[in-house]
Amino acid sequence: MSKIFTPTNQIRLTNIAVVRIKKAGKRFEIACYRNKVVSWRNQVEKDIDEVLQSHTVFANVSKGQVAKKEDLIKAFGKDDQTEICKEILMKGELQVSDKERQSQIDQLFKDIATTVADKCLNPELKRPYPVTIIEKAMKDVHYSVKPNQSAKQQALHVIKLLKEQIPLERAKMRIKVTLKGKTAKKIKEKVVKYESLEIEKEDRDDDQLTLIILIDPGHFKDVDSIVQAEMKNGSFLEVLSYKETALGLEYM
Repeated sequence: MSKIFTPTNQIRLTNIAVVRIKKAGKRFEIACYRNKVVSWRNQVEKDIDEVLQSHTVFANVSKGQVAKKEDLIKAFGKDDQTEICKEILMKGELQVSDKERQSQIDQLFKDIATTVADKCLNPELKRPYPVTIIEKAMKDVHYSVKPNQSAKQQALHVIKLLKEQIPLERAKMRIKVTLKGKTAKKIKEKVVKYESLEIEKEDRDDDQLTLIILIDPGHFKDVDSIVQAEMKNGSFLEVLSYKETALGLEYM
């Protein structure tokens, strides 16, 4: 019985996800396990063996054609297959079918809506919107999902768009700021300068001033920096809750 001859520069792989990049006029591809590429890029998956089906750089995965060594050196300046695979994994384009692409876009749309619902409130009711309401509002403004941006990045943009359609505001954080020393009053003036900030409670005990504040999360880093600059004087900031609703419930 005659043997079937397979060229040595061909490798056959099945059930794969392909990541492709074009450099120095040549196309290079790698074969990965499905659902692992995004995990690697998000640094959730750190074991390269769990991502790559083969530590091999291809000219064409579907045909099993392995990239030539001279082409790798010309394009990447090296011929280390694993290192080149990592570069393609991070910078290359993930090849998916139209059906898979639409499924990913639909899921990303829902993730954006969920993120917006988690970060925002109806300012009139001081309660979060159901995700379905946010999804409808996104469709009403004809929001187009950007496949290469995370749900969190896009949610911040969507919040700005939806404010023109429905009553919407960022849910505030409740923080406790303790200021000490002779400069406490001066530092307080710096802290409370933000329009969205609301002082719920203020207590003074000798040279110590304690403030309970509701603040827009977008201003938290600024306030934290102001307080941290005074840490040597004994001042400090403490987060009491990340999201304030009408019932005073905390949602992480």
